[in-house]
Amino acid sequence: MQYLPPIKKPLKKNISALPVFIILIIHALLLSCSSSDRIDGYLYLRLNANPSTLDPALITDLSGGSIAAKLFNGLVKLDETMEIVPDIAENWLLSADGTTYTFYLRKGVFFSNGREVTAQDFKYSFERIMTAGTKSPNTWMLHQVDGAREFREGLQKEIAGIRAPERFIIEIHLVKPFSPFLGMLTIPAASVVPLEEVQRRGGEFSAHPVGTGPFVLKSWNQNTELVLEKNKNYFLEKSILKGIVYKVVPEDLTAVTEFELGNLDLLSLPASAYGRFSEDPKWKASLISLQGLNTYYLGLNTSRPPFDDREVRRAVASALDRKRIMDTFFEGRGRLALGAVPDLLRQWDLSQTLPPYDPVKARQVIKEKGLGGKRVVMYLTTDQEVMDLAEIIQSYLKDIGIIMEIKPLEWTTYKEAVNKGEADLFWLSWWADYPDGENFLFPLFHSSNIGPAGNRTRYRNPSVDGWIEKGRSARLKAEKAFFFRQAEEQVMDDCPLIPFWHKTDYSLSQPWVRGVRSYPIYTMDKGTGLSLLPHELP
Repeated sequence: MQYLPPIKKPLKKNISALPVFIILIIHALLLSCSSSDRIDGYLYLRLNANPSTLDPALITDLSGGSIAAKLFNGLVKLDETMEIVPDIAENWLLSADGTTYTFYLRKGVFFSNGREVTAQDFKYSFERIMTAGTKSPNTWMLHQVDGAREFREGLQKEIAGIRAPERFIIEIHLVKPFSPFLGMLTIPAASVVPLEEVQRRGGEFSAHPVGTGPFVLKSWNQNTELVLEKNKNYFLEKSILKGIVYKVVPEDLTAVTEFELGNLDLLSLPASAYGRFSEDPKWKASLISLQGLNTYYLGLNTSRPPFDDREVRRAVASALDRKRIMDTFFEGRGRLALGAVPDLLRQWDLSQTLPPYDPVKARQVIKEKGLGGKRVVMYLTTDQEVMDLAEIIQSYLKDIGIIMEIKPLEWTTYKEAVNKGEADLFWLSWWADYPDGENFLFPLFHSSNIGPAGNRTRYRNPSVDGWIEKGRSARLKAEKAFFFRQAEEQVMDDCPLIPFWHKTDYSLSQPWVRGVRSYPIYTMDKGTGLSLLPHELP
C-alpha cells in the first residue's frame, strides 16, 4: 500500500462552535453600533483591508481595482461575455498592418468635477503612467507603444505613438502588432483622469480621485469605511443604488457575523465558513458560485539548487497528489489545473501536462540525485488555510526524502522576499486582469519579468520566450493559440511551478438584494445593475 500523507481539513471557525456567551456579546456589539447606522438606499460590502490607493495609475490589487471600476472609465471595457466593447470610445479602427488604433470618443462625457473629457485627457493619462515621477507599477501596459520607452527615459517630451489629432479622436501607434493590447486597455491603469485635479491634489489624488464612473467618492475613513455615492451625471446606465458603503472588516469571523446580522448585503464567503453555509438550508439557495480566472500554484525557485534541476522539479510534482488535496482539504472549491493558464481562458488543447502522481518514481529520482534528507524552505503568508496546506505539502515531500521547513511571513514581507528569490518554494496565485492567456504566460514565464513583474520562479527558457513573443504578435486567433500552446507545454515539461487549481469563489447575498451577478474579472462590475428592496434587518 502506498503511503498517503494525512489530509487536513481547513480550520473551521464557525460561530456555532464558540461559547454562547461570546456569540451574544459579538451580536450585541455589532447590533448596537452597526445596524442602526445604515444609510437608506446604500449597498453595504466588505473590504478585508484598507485599499492602498484609488489612483488608477498606481492600483495593482483586486480590492482597489474593484472600487476603481466604479469611479473611472477607459476607452474600452469588457461586457458580460468578456468581449471588448466601447466605453468612452464609441468605436475604433485598426490599421491594415495591425499597428495603429484610432479611437473616436463620445461627446458629452464629463468628469465628476464637471469638465468634458477629450482626447487630450487620454493622452495625458497615458503619458502620466510612463512618467518616472508617477512611480506607476503599470508601465508594462504601454511598453508596445511607439516612443513609450524613450519618453520614460526622459529622451522625448511626448510619447510619439500617442496623438490627439482632433478634440475627440486619439491615435495609438504600436511598434509592431500586439494582440493583447485592446484587452490591456480595460484595466484600471488605462482609465482617464483630469490633469487639473492631479496637479491640484498632487499625491493626495490617490485619496481624492476624480473620474467619470457611475459613482464618486463621498468619504474615506481610513481602515474603517469607504463610501461611494451615485454619479447622477454618468453617461451610461446610471445606478439604481444611492451609493455603496465598503466596510473594512479584516477578520473573517467578524465579517460572517456582520452578514448574518444584516449589516452587510453581499459577502464573499471565507474558506472557513464555506462548509457551514453550503450545508445550511437557510443560505444554500443564496450561495452564488463563480469559476474564477485564476491559478493557485506552488512556485519553485529555479535559479539555484536543488530546483534549478528540471528532474528534481518534476519529482516534486510527481510527489504531490493534487487532486486528492483539492477534493479533501480544499473541499472541491475549484477545478484541477492542467496548466498555468485557466481552463476558461485556454483556447488550445494541452498534450503535455504535469507528470502524474507517482511517489515511487519521485522517491527514486531524489535518491539518484543524492538529495535524500535535503532541507528546503517554503515561504508563505500567515493565512491559516495556506499554513494548513503547507503542512500537507510538507508531508508529501517528507515521503520522498525532502525535509521542508515552513516559514510564514506577513504579506508585505513575504511578497518582498519572494520577489527577491529568497524562498526555495512558495505559494501564490495569479488572477486575470484581462481575458487573454497571454496575461498568464508572459508575466509568469517570460525571462524579462523575473521578480516583482510576475516571474517569481526566476524561470529562463529562450524557447518559451520566443513562443510567447510570437503569440503576442500573432494577428490570427489560430496562430496565436498555436504559439501559446507551444509555450505552455514547454513550461509544463520544465515545471518551474506546480499549478494546483483554479479557485471557484462563493458569495452570499441578502434576500433584499436584486440584480446580483458574478463577474470573472473585477473590472466588469460597475455596480449599476444592483438594487435593494425595502427590508428589515434580521
